[in-house]
Order: sequence, then C-alpha cells, then structure tokens
Amino acid sequence: MVNNLIIGNDYDGDVDANPSTTTTLGELVEQRYSRRQMMGGMSAMTTAAFGASLLAGCGESDDKADVITVTDGTTVQTQGGRVVTLTSSATANAATTAWTQVGGPTVALQTSGNSVSFVAPNVTTTTNIVLQFTASNGTGSSSERSTVVVSPATLAFAAVAKNKNDIVTVPSGYTVSVLYRAGDPIASGVAAFANDGTDTNYAQRAGDNHDGMSYFGLAASGNTPDASNNTRGLLAINHEYINPGYMHVGAPTTTTDANGVARRPEAEVLKEIEAHGVSVVEVARAGNTGAWSYVPNSALNRRVTPNTPVAFSGPVKGDAMLRTVYSKDGTTGRGTINNCANGALPWGDYATCEENWAGYFARASTDASVRTATGNAKQVTSLSRYGVGTNSRYGWQTVAATDPTSTIFSRWNASAVAANAADGTADFRNEPFTFGWVVEIDPYNPASTPRKRTALGRMAHEGVMAGRMVAGVKPAFYMGDDGRNEYIYKFVSATAWSTADATPTDRLATGDKYLDTGTLYVAKFNADGTGQWLPLVFGQNGLDANNTRYPFASQADVLANARLAGDALGATPMDRPEWTAVNPVNGEMYCTLTNNSNRRGVASSSSQRSIDAANPRSYVDTRTDGGTSTGNANGHVVRLREANDSTESTSFTWDVYAFGARSTADANNVNLSGLDDTNDFSSPDGLWFGLPTNAGGQASPLLFVQTDDGAYTDVTNCMMLIGMPGRVGDGTTRTVTSSFGGTATATARVGAAPGAKLKRFLVGPKECEITGITSTADGRSIFINVQHPGEDGDYANITSHWPQSQATGTGTGRPRAATVVITKNDGGVVGL
Repeated sequence: MVNNLIIGNDYDGDVDANPSTTTTLGELVEQRYSRRQMMGGMSAMTTAAFGASLLAGCGESDDKADVITVTDGTTVQTQGGRVVTLTSSATANAATTAWTQVGGPTVALQTSGNSVSFVAPNVTTTTNIVLQFTASNGTGSSSERSTVVVSPATLAFAAVAKNKNDIVTVPSGYTVSVLYRAGDPIASGVAAFANDGTDTNYAQRAGDNHDGMSYFGLAASGNTPDASNNTRGLLAINHEYINPGYMHVGAPTTTTDANGVARRPEAEVLKEIEAHGVSVVEVARAGNTGAWSYVPNSALNRRVTPNTPVAFSGPVKGDAMLRTVYSKDGTTGRGTINNCANGALPWGDYATCEENWAGYFARASTDASVRTATGNAKQVTSLSRYGVGTNSRYGWQTVAATDPTSTIFSRWNASAVAANAADGTADFRNEPFTFGWVVEIDPYNPASTPRKRTALGRMAHEGVMAGRMVAGVKPAFYMGDDGRNEYIYKFVSATAWSTADATPTDRLATGDKYLDTGTLYVAKFNADGTGQWLPLVFGQNGLDANNTRYPFASQADVLANARLAGDALGATPMDRPEWTAVNPVNGEMYCTLTNNSNRRGVASSSSQRSIDAANPRSYVDTRTDGGTSTGNANGHVVRLREANDSTESTSFTWDVYAFGARSTADANNVNLSGLDDTNDFSSPDGLWFGLPTNAGGQASPLLFVQTDDGAYTDVTNCMMLIGMPGRVGDGTTRTVTSSFGGTATATARVGAAPGAKLKRFLVGPKECEITGITSTADGRSIFINVQHPGEDGDYANITSHWPQSQATGTGTGRPRAATVVITKNDGGVVGL
C-alpha cells in the first residue's frame, strides 16, 4: 500500500460541475485547513476518511509529476545495542526527504538517502521508538511513521570455549585487529621494530606489557577534546613491567667490575627503564566502519617513563619524606613505574596507578641501623610494611653510569648513607616514598607535567575509579591495594561536583580542585553484610604520635603510610584487592579479589588470615596435570552499595557478585556461584563497566571481567567474560566450610547465580594476561590489552608467537604485548 500526496495549485478535476448544493470534500477541508496546510496533510486526512483506495484514485491525475509517493510505515522488533536500519521511498519528484524521531528515548540518527540507522538504547522494559519519514517538494509534504519496539538487551553471543590456542578468540560475528604492539615507534625518525633484541629508544616506542587503558575522543580535526568522537581519539596505556628474556638479544647480562661488584650494563638497563610507564598515542578509524590504526607521527603521541619529570600535589607535597638529591624541597620527582590499572577522570584526564613499585629498590644491609641511628627508626617499619628489601627486581641500581652526574640508575639504591645528612637530601633513602601514588596525566597536552595526587594515599595502587558524578554531591574514587591481605579504599573529595567541570579548559587544575583535598577511607566488612568506611585522619582513632607500632606525625605521614593506618584502624584484609569498577546506573562498586594463597581456615602465622564472611573460602584446587593450588586459589568479585546510594556515605552493604571456580568444583564450598562451562573462570583481575553513552552502560550495564590466572591454566588461557549483574542483596547466604588450613566455617553472602547473564567472551593467546579495557563512546569499538604472551619462555625458548600468530595461529617471531580492537561485524554494541 502507498500513500499519494497531490502537490500543486492546479490539477485536472478542480472544477465543480455538480449543480448539487451538497458540500464538497474540498469545501469541508478548506473550512478547517488553509490551502497550504491541505497540501501538506491531505494524504493522512484522506486515508483516514476514505481509505487508501480512494486516495490512490485521486493520484491518477494527468499531471503525474505532481504526485509524491511515500511507502507505508512499519513496525519492527529489536533489542538494546542492536543496529536498526529503516528504508522508505518517495517518487522521483520529491525534492527532499528526511527522517526525524517523534517518540521514545532520543537516539542518534544516521541518514543515507532514504535510509536511516541508529543503535537501539538499552531499556528496562519494552519501549517504542517512533521515527517519521517525510518527503516534500517545497510546497507540500507527505510522511509516514515507523515504530521500533526495543526489548531489554541480552548477552546475544555464543560463549567462547575454553582453549589454549595462540590467538585471541572471540565469538562468531566479531573481528579482532591488532592495533599497537610493544616496540612500535611513535615518533618520526624511529626505526621499525626489529623484535630481535637489538631495538633501542623505548622513550619513543610503545613500552612493554600493556595494562590499564582509557580512550579519550578527539575532534575530527585539530587537537581538541571531543569525547563523543568514535573514530579519532587518544589511547592512554599503562606499561606495567618488562619481559627481559625477550627484550634483549640474549639473556640480561651482569658483569663484575674491578672491585668485584656485580654490575648491569647501562644500555640494557636504560632500555628496561624506558619500557616502563605510559603511552599516549593517537588512534583513528577509517570512516565509521573501517579499520583502526595508530598514528605513528602524531604531535600528541607521548611516552611518560620513569625518567619523566613529575610534580607532587596534595598534603604530602614538600614533606620531608619526599626530599632527595633530585628534589631537595620534596615537591618534584621523576616518573612513574609498575603502572597497573587506571582510571578515566571525569574532567578528561588519565589516572595511572603505581602498583608493585617496591621491588624496584634495594637497600644495603646497613640501611636499618643508619636510619635508626639518625632518628628515623619508624622509616624501617614503613619500608618493611611496603616490601622494600635488600634485593631489587632488575638490579638497576648496580649500573655505573657513563655520565658521573647522572642519577637515573643510582636513584634505585634506597640505602641511607651514614655520612650523608639525615634529611635525605644527599642520597636516595627517601626515593621509595616518591612512588605508590595515583598519577594524573593530561592526555591532550604532551607538554604538561604529570601530577602525583598524594591525598589518595600511598600503597600498591591497582586502579582508581570514580563513582557516579552527581551535581552538588562530593565524588568518591575507589581503589584496591594489590597485595595478599591488603585493603580496599575510597577517597571522598572535599568539593562537591559541578557539571561545568566535565569539560574544563585546564584539566590538571580541575584535578587540583577535586583530588588535593578530601578524606581517604579504608573499608571494614562486617559478617552481617554491612560495612564501614573508616577515615584515615591524623589525630583520630589512634592515628597519632602515641601509636606504638608506628607513631604518626601528620596527615602527610598517615597518607604516605596508608597501609599502616589501615592496620591501626582494623580494616578487613582482603584476597588481593585489584581493579575497581562502578555500575553507572546504580552506583554500586565492584572490586576483584584475584586470589590469596595465604588464606586459611584457621591462620597459623602472621602472614596468613583465617576465612571470614567477605573472604570465606580456603580449599585445594586440583589441576588436571596433577598440580594443586591452595587457599582462595580462584578469587572472587565483591561488590558494595553505599548507604543512600551516595558517594559521601560512610557505611555500606555488600555481597559477592561471583566466586571464581572450576565448573566441576565442589558446589557447596567452592563453586558457590554455580558456574558452568560457559562462564567458569579463575583469578579475576581487570574490571570495567560499559559507558552510559551507549547501550552497554544503560539499564543493565555490561560488566567486563578479565583474568590473570595461574590456577586454571591447565585447562585454558586467560580470558574475558561479560556479565549483566543484578544488585547487592539479590542472592542468599551460604555456610561455607574450609577444606584447607584447618576446619572452619564462614557465612558467605552470595549474589544471585549469574547463569546466562555471565558468558566467556574472549580467550587470549598462550601464557598471557588479559587486562586493560576501554571503548569509544558508542561502545562499538572495544580496546583490550594482551600482556606478557609467552611469559614462560625466553629468546631461546619461544613459547608464544602472538601477535604474529593472530592471523593463522602460528608464527616464528618473539611474542609482544599489544592492544587489540574488537568490533561487531554488524556494527552493533560489543557484547549485545
């Protein structure tokens, strides 16, 4: 059926030859509408009065060019996240056609001729979106409406099977492309990466072992921000650590000098140092559906390495504990290291987090006695609590620099030298206190100086995730401290959020506003499903000079020793708190607890912890190859709901979203979430919610869970799952009995079994970790990092050839960490 619209002022039949006095149709119309109004609305009016057959007859005029035909509207069914395309038609004499939305939640329309496309939003209940197609020739128009019935989204992909292939495996209907690999050049004049150990100048190449990551949209041209641009942007990417066995021509070397001192060679160590830190690199897509690539010569490309100048900000800035040879006033420092997880700050900056930095330093055997003799005995307690010992991870401090004035190697020797001033300005005894912070970077300004935000505390920061930003409410930033039996924290700004600050002209100054003043809290989980945020405030609750274990001298001292402050307040030791993520719809915070080999039914040493309600499992996980893992071998994901759903609250309720386990594990005491072959996992690590700017972050937001596992690798490589979680309290309580380290029971608060609302979406290549995730605003391009493929091998025994193997599953080259981009072949939102 078609609708015909008659256009024009003169046409055959416009003469009244009937002498009857009966009112004509035209007279009736003119009594209600003007001539021009009639021309624009006659189609719908006539159809309503007489049906389509009469209107079709009216179209049979001699002046065929005056007739515009528009197809009828339609009704179609879809679900959130799917691409909808509608096509209508009009006769050739239509001068213009247009699609407009006239009903339902607003969607972004993309028109091409007489077709229109949009991505359906996610919804909580079936919702109609109404579009109107209009054709006109300047004097009149005809239109028809179509209704798109949108149902709530589901995880509409087939779960990927567990596997040990040397590729990134995704569901049918998706495409994986390798985007940015370790060693890729990011400046003009830098040679292509040879990947044979001879490459140098990592200060202008992608670093090693990509980790946390965020996407920042760029305007179509120029270097200005545009968060909504889905085809051009910047990726800020952490480079956590290195794989020395693949980085050099052969094994890392050590020589002995004339005095019998073991030394690492300068060139090797410089390469290792520069491969740490952060990349900021421009990426672009060819049109709306083409391939992604990075821009090697972009003016915005940047590396922040351990040698990059940084500034301290917040309460610890200028404190005596930050004074070194490099910065005698304790206000500046150099670089960032062991950058694991991250956060995209609400004003457009990148937050990178310093995790296991302590292992980069070495202290002489005399260090403790020197500090004690000079009145700094409590520093010995602090360094021990944070794990700064006598041996370093890579031996960087042993280099004898060619330039005698250079301190880029000697800074990793944290020994207090007796002959030097006790304030630390003559050596690097205080250098460990310059690490362990959240670092803010302006990705859009490569000339800017990164700032270490000391108000957020010092620890093995895994990540920092902003809670929901509500105008007039003080925002919170959630953090995990990645260590066995460490704590979960949040920082609440002293400044209430202003929406005007979402797009500031000076992003780092906005960071000053929200991150330099506020209160740091540590979490205590109670057995009854409640919890408290305990304030880390000097002078309160024993955080003062009278503390017998560590006498706190100031708020700066409390923040720099957040672990010791958490100990003093009785915070709950957790099973390695890692990434945090916040549900953009309801504000609930999730935190991955990767695993804990020191969890016992009943603790028998100071390094162990007994099971409790928030960490209720201790068991033996038996591998198919005969090996075993013990304690909480597979980890879990805890979640909490703030009182009154407010970031300012100091109390919360909590439960466990999902317990990692083999699908075949004991359902009563281990596989508490009822996982099966489509969703069983181990050692959750990376964690991220879809963005509220697309269906993946609306109604029932997608939760992406990534793994860094050593317990389940007998069966599968590491993976990423996608879930659609419910709410805190949607499950039940279970009594769990420990089967390892003494018999004990705990009452676990278990969320509703995930079932089909949690599926395995991706499996990585051999011996990798899947980590780091971000997306474009529309959710149609997802960026994922693959870290340390082939980590069990080296130059002489290459155990993975990824990403070379991505195309065929095989290869010959050394493995490289890399960023991949995943798109859905039909252009929809990834995961839906």
